[in-house]
Amino acid sequence: MKPRVVLGVSGGIAAYKASELLRLLTESGHDVTVVPTEAALRFVGAPTWAALSGKPVHTGVWDDVHEVPHVRKGQAADLVVVAPATADLLAKAAHGLADDLLTNTLLTARCPVVFAPAMHTEMWEHAATVANVATLRDRGSVVIEPAEGRLAGADTGKGRLPDPEEIFEVCLDLLDRGAVEPDLAGRHVVVSAGGTREPLDPVRYLGNRSSGRQGYALARTAAARGSEVTLVSANVSLPDPAGVKVVRVETTGQLRDAVVSATATADAVVMAAAPADFRPVTTSDGKIKKPADGSAPSLELVQTPDVLAEISHDRARPGSVIVGFAAETGDETGSVLDLARAKLARKGCDLLVVNDVSGGAVFGSTHNQGVILARDGEPVEVPLGSKTALAHLVWDEVVRRFGA
Repeated sequence: MKPRVVLGVSGGIAAYKASELLRLLTESGHDVTVVPTEAALRFVGAPTWAALSGKPVHTGVWDDVHEVPHVRKGQAADLVVVAPATADLLAKAAHGLADDLLTNTLLTARCPVVFAPAMHTEMWEHAATVANVATLRDRGSVVIEPAEGRLAGADTGKGRLPDPEEIFEVCLDLLDRGAVEPDLAGRHVVVSAGGTREPLDPVRYLGNRSSGRQGYALARTAAARGSEVTLVSANVSLPDPAGVKVVRVETTGQLRDAVVSATATADAVVMAAAPADFRPVTTSDGKIKKPADGSAPSLELVQTPDVLAEISHDRARPGSVIVGFAAETGDETGSVLDLARAKLARKGCDLLVVNDVSGGAVFGSTHNQGVILARDGEPVEVPLGSKTALAHLVWDEVVRRFGA
């Protein structure tokens, strides 16, 4: 049976973006029922929702009364997601008001519930909204932090609807795992993601094939588990994870500076980025021309800073947990795991997630597999699955060390 999702849409200017979330949910095999508010229909009409979902759209409790829709929709749902969730909708949900089909559905739902707020900054920061969000989170609902950016009119600030792709990833995570325990609440974690680039000239660089997907999954899941997250992102084209502070860098030196700065207050650091190991000794101010005689210019390289080893051996915060990633291929000196165990000892981190990348595996994929090596325990096998699933396993191991 297809997972049953209720997509609630409340009356904000961002209502049009919910159509993209609806498309992502339906195209990935979910049975989606759209329940807008009357105010939402002022922004996007019922025919649009009906055409995209393939189902009739109602806002009140008096349509199809014999089916008791105000009770049945919530009872039957595997997930309810409200995007956008206005300040008015959050207030009604927090106080148990039920004056339309969507708010009745929220009261009868016994499945995970996600709210993706969108409103002006002043409304998001108002004491009433802050209290309502806290109430909903205390009851187990997931309230995604809004993004920062352009709002309605000429205003900018925090209150923008998170990217539909990010809301979609949160929904998939909850459908897969159910309720997520806020076991990282009160913690600050730093995650690095992507691949650094070392410029050769104005148009060329040394780099690698990292897409940043694993690092972004780690940041997203940490935020879902209640943590304050700083994401150091190197040349990644993915949408920002909701509720995460993103620091953008390009080179390994820039990544090193950003990570070291953020670790001063970090309880855990996960180095999922793939830094370039070498950089050119010199960088040309102009484009390097192809010699007419068919020869190739020589390139002298030096090693870049070893960020993982630095933050592991010289910890800015005692008791912090440091996690590294190792993309390995075996060679004549040893197997993937042999090389990874030597790297774990050399780097000095607490955990090392090992990926066998022979043949280009893992890079750019939505799935991952590997082994989590521990300095203080047995290895944990990670079967092939989503990068989100691996991210949760990493945080499980980190939380276990916090408890120890």
